[in-house]
Amino acid sequence: MPVLTAFQRALTVLGLVGAFVLTTVAPAWAGEETFVEVVPNSAQAGTRVSIRAGCHDANDRQADVHSDAFGRVMLRPDNGFLTGQVTIPGSKEPGDYPVDLRCDNGKTATTRLTVLNMEQPSKGPATGGGGTAGASGTGSILMVGGLAVVALAVGFGFLGNRRRTGTGS
Repeated sequence: MPVLTAFQRALTVLGLVGAFVLTTVAPAWAGEETFVEVVPNSAQAGTRVSIRAGCHDANDRQADVHSDAFGRVMLRPDNGFLTGQVTIPGSKEPGDYPVDLRCDNGKTATTRLTVLNMEQPSKGPATGGGGTAGASGTGSILMVGGLAVVALAVGFGFLGNRRRTGTGS
């Protein structure tokens, strides 16, 4: 019987835990026939969000979603789900808003959307230009100077090596 190292045992346990989690944990709406989700569920005012829903046996028909965060949106069938996108108005007050799904078959579902409204500066901070901001051609001068220093160092190295080899005979 082969002996497992501590690392191999840890990998085996990790794999078993991962398999258990993947087989027992399901999305929040997996057991439900009707659901609605907003991605991202926290969004800055003025940004676009995606909405995905399921209406049990009515996913081949349009559904209606309403929220005070963005108004009314019509979801359309898309690969077995109902999907749509909407932009949250830039002037929307921050807060939590219910998002209500109303399916064609009469079923309903609700989720929440958190609207953020953080002030954003209109331009970057005035941090100054730095030491070389106004200098034109400074990079070229530095490069030429650096190459000259390297060439001098190589030249002195050859001269020093030549003198040593010439005096040894």
